[in-house]
Amino acid sequence: MARSLPLDKHKLVTNLRNMFGEVVAVTGDGTNDAPALHESDIGLAMGIAGTEVAKEKADVIIMDDNFATIVNVVKWGRAVYINIQKFVQFQLTVNVVALIINFVSACITGSAPLTAVQLLWVNLIMDTLGALALATEPPNDGLLKRPPVGRGASFITKTMWRNIIGQSIYQLIVLAILNFDGKRLLGIYGSDATEVLNTLIFNSFVFCQ
Repeated sequence: MARSLPLDKHKLVTNLRNMFGEVVAVTGDGTNDAPALHESDIGLAMGIAGTEVAKEKADVIIMDDNFATIVNVVKWGRAVYINIQKFVQFQLTVNVVALIINFVSACITGSAPLTAVQLLWVNLIMDTLGALALATEPPNDGLLKRPPVGRGASFITKTMWRNIIGQSIYQLIVLAILNFDGKRLLGIYGSDATEVLNTLIFNSFVFCQ
């Protein structure tokens, strides 16, 4: 909106947010843009041509006054959001499998195949390497073709739940077969058979991840 009153811009932003539930971003550089910048979800002020009032009311200041920078902001924002989703999906799968296999095994056989030290080791490695891999994935132009995430959209999507449940079931079947019938299937005998089997279960769990 150009050549309009500050009240007009403020009214447009307010109605878009409240009546239609939209996520609204506003760019501006003048004092008359300040009310709309303040009311919007994301206010972007120009760093060079922008007034101090506009900068104070904005959430993001574009230092080079270049609209191409806004495109980079959107790309990075979407990339970080998707990377966090991937990491959460990965972590939930790891924890669900570990919890269920240990709980069920403890209830049925009286002992858990994965020890506390092994679980701590898995969490340490998975957290560190997983976070590094997923947090450093750079954005690409394909992210701009994705539809925006709605205000009321769930962070964990249906596709993520499908992946988590599907992977968990697959891993639990593999680990359950090894845990309850592994000695007979693999021909493990001797005084240290349980330790050997539990080591094999732990390695299978890690390789599944």
